[in-house]
Amino acid sequence: MTVGIIGYGTSIPKLRIKVEEIASVWGKNAERVSSGLGIKEKAVASFDEDSATLAVESARVAIQSAGIRAQDIGAIFVGSESKPYAVKPTAAIVAEAVAAVPDLTAADFEFACKAGTTAIQCCMGLSASQYIQYGLAIGSDTAQGRPNDALEFSAGSGAAAFVIGTEKPIAEIEATFSYTTDTPDFWRRQHAEFPRHAGRFTAGPAYFKHTLGAANGLMNKLGTQPKDYAFAVFHQPNGKFPYRAASILGFEKEKIESGLLTPMIGNTYSAATLIGLSAVLDIAKPGDRILVTSYGSGAGSDAFSITVTKEITKKARRQPVPVWEQINNKKYVPYAIYAKHRKKLKGM
Repeated sequence: MTVGIIGYGTSIPKLRIKVEEIASVWGKNAERVSSGLGIKEKAVASFDEDSATLAVESARVAIQSAGIRAQDIGAIFVGSESKPYAVKPTAAIVAEAVAAVPDLTAADFEFACKAGTTAIQCCMGLSASQYIQYGLAIGSDTAQGRPNDALEFSAGSGAAAFVIGTEKPIAEIEATFSYTTDTPDFWRRQHAEFPRHAGRFTAGPAYFKHTLGAANGLMNKLGTQPKDYAFAVFHQPNGKFPYRAASILGFEKEKIESGLLTPMIGNTYSAATLIGLSAVLDIAKPGDRILVTSYGSGAGSDAFSITVTKEITKKARRQPVPVWEQINNKKYVPYAIYAKHRKKLKGM
């Protein structure tokens, strides 16, 4: 049975902080930092925004795009590593906020930055097996970064939600392939406020091994090649890794640029790959094939082969405010206001 994306929605905070603003506080060379990360600025969640509120906003847009009743959703899964409660499901908050019925299954997922794509896989299985009519998969994060750490320059905020089902999908999910190993490149221990990372170790043995492993595994499974895809979306911890991954796999640079958003909003963690996919769906045409590969530290990648259908051209099937329009609707804040919103001032 064909399973696919019925609707989608994104939520990107309006506030931004430039890399040069953060660099000036810590006495670093802004041009060198920005060039090294491939990031110019990042999205900042306000004091009244968190991964739950962003998840709710993206979910409402996704349900509107799908043109379905929230009461027909049988599963809600939220992937995040910055949930507001250590023990209290964000998925239940979303269910109540979108007016879904209590007769559904719900859970929060965590696998660093790929928990959102894992949520999609779970919704695919439940929907294709007809245990549910529709599933709602969300990736949402207000990513943390220790002051003056590389993560502070890159960790952004955002959410993306996808309604998954079998009825009139705007994009069919042909296949998925996952690649997982025990690779400790990034972690946050219990009670620790900020995560730690293994520096350059996060590249070769971590990001590239898993991203390339999943993407190649998927293409070998389907017998496809990079030339068969109109777009490719990769997890984007910075603005450089996706270009390198695309080049190694054989994708032209132009095929990833529509979904490469980290340079303008930072790494939105569980939402990064999904917001990138949303940006592609905003402009994709029927018949376009999309390769999507997430990455989560710890470590693993989920790859998907997706084909856009004619349904996407019908009225209101795309989200009403495209991703790039949300990105361009912004307001810059100085470091002091950023620190206040992100609760980095501990004496208050």
